[in-house]
Amino acid sequence: MQHVRSVTIATLLLMALSACGGTHHAGGEGTGPKEKTAITTAPTHGLPGVGDDLRRQIPATTRQAVVVYGDGKDSPDATVALYTRHVKRAQHGSGWERTREWPAHNGKKGWTADHHEGDKRSPVGVFTLSDSGGVLPDPGAHLPYTRSAAFAAPRWWAESHWHDFDYVIAIDYNRVKGTPPNDPTRPDGESRGGGIWLHMDHGSGTSGCVSLPKAAMEYLLRTLDPNRHPVVVMGDRADLKT
Repeated sequence: MQHVRSVTIATLLLMALSACGGTHHAGGEGTGPKEKTAITTAPTHGLPGVGDDLRRQIPATTRQAVVVYGDGKDSPDATVALYTRHVKRAQHGSGWERTREWPAHNGKKGWTADHHEGDKRSPVGVFTLSDSGGVLPDPGAHLPYTRSAAFAAPRWWAESHWHDFDYVIAIDYNRVKGTPPNDPTRPDGESRGGGIWLHMDHGSGTSGCVSLPKAAMEYLLRTLDPNRHPVVVMGDRADLKT
């Protein structure tokens, strides 16, 4: 019975990893893009490129927003920007300030507003960010951080993917908040997919996650603060505007 239980747990953890990274990858994909130069822009009233429909889904208490700008509906390429809304500025209506920007990747087949397991597309929408973890030690995360070897990518994946999950931040899509990112529970059902994370980049598209350079993941882990109620706003540029 103990053997059966161990196999079951291992299978569930692998399902969580596969939902994000996939189970087959071609080799020779490189080591991923370098971080762009850090920038700070003047505050704007709204999040640039984000339309009213998505903006209304951002909680009023949110002071940090990670915006994923997908290059196109069917493209795996994206840009990620971190915006901060300071309390005093928000009270005076001055809005959001962009503090960092990085190259990134999303699902291999692009984006969808109706994500399903195995469609290789990233879900469009506004999602909270509440839990983090990875193979490596906690780099100083403010979000709850779970360190575990269970995050390690299977060694039958291409070597360029072995460090994908050294750092991860769970995107609260079809998951239970307050649990480790690789918790396999799917409140909306298995067919809706899950295991959608921000994680480290390997140089090409994912199975639904958003991947960033290591330096970007370290910065986000050290910066995103549950007291600021961070969210991710994600989609291709056309869907973000609607």
